[in-house]
Amino acid sequence: MLTPLAYIAQRWTPTPKTLRRAALSAVVMSVVIIVTGGAVRLTGSGLGCDAWPKCTDDSLFATPEQGIHGAIEFGNRMLTYVLSAAVGWAIIAARAVKPLRRGLTRLAWSQFWIVMGNAVLGGITVWAGLNPWTVAGHFMLATGLLTVATVTWQRAREGDGAPRPRVPRPVRRLSWAIVVTSVTLIALGTSVTGSGKHAGDSSAVPRMPWDWADAAHVHAVAAWVLCALAVAMWLVLRVVDAPDDTRARARDLLIVLLLQGGVGYVQYFTGVPEVLVAAHMLGSALMWIAVVRLALSLRERPSSTAPAQTRVGDAAVSAA
Repeated sequence: MLTPLAYIAQRWTPTPKTLRRAALSAVVMSVVIIVTGGAVRLTGSGLGCDAWPKCTDDSLFATPEQGIHGAIEFGNRMLTYVLSAAVGWAIIAARAVKPLRRGLTRLAWSQFWIVMGNAVLGGITVWAGLNPWTVAGHFMLATGLLTVATVTWQRAREGDGAPRPRVPRPVRRLSWAIVVTSVTLIALGTSVTGSGKHAGDSSAVPRMPWDWADAAHVHAVAAWVLCALAVAMWLVLRVVDAPDDTRARARDLLIVLLLQGGVGYVQYFTGVPEVLVAAHMLGSALMWIAVVRLALSLRERPSSTAPAQTRVGDAAVSAA
């Protein structure tokens, strides 16, 4: 007996454009859920629904007694179903591709399991009264989902052949330094949030045991390190005559970092207003997408059935 996915795959084959759109929808919804999750905290609605998986002990839905905070928190929970639908579309499209692309299908399915895991972690966060450590974990796992969604989107545009480098090895190592620094920067950002004034609820919510201004200074140092690495990458890619699309990815990262840094400094010196914090969270997601896309652009994966092609500079790259 065929599984539902096998049944669909037997009768439908998505076009490459449809596959890319399905994968992109998961990326977009991953960003949306990050921003709306931040809106829940910034509006003090983190405990608008004081139970999980129900909104109250007696009701699955928000009640009039919970007011606007309950509506905001419940609305964010409902967006998880929209995210799940986008991920489901990506799974169906990946599974229906001919010939079967097992690696792409696994990537799409892994998004589903991350969504489920983060839903459970979100429930634990509610049960723990918005403990800042679980809130930070919730955000980092959402960033993990964004990572896999972005990789899936990129893989939907490629073949399944063995990856081939497009730049020398030192450049690829510089890319890994950018990735590691970016992860550190994002994690440090959660320490600023976890010790800052936007706790997510008007009640007494525990905070991380350090001064938020000190955490912000450490976060800023990591940001400057990342900017320096990004500038170095932009220059090096020109020196090694990297492909145009790779240089475009480095340019995109610099632009996002410039905007994100500007928002970060303005919010710090203006008392951390909610609207700028939300913009900074959006910038965090866009920055991470730019980092992942830059890293992936440093190699190519041709079709596994395509004949090997020789590119100018390939020998030098392989020897590096």
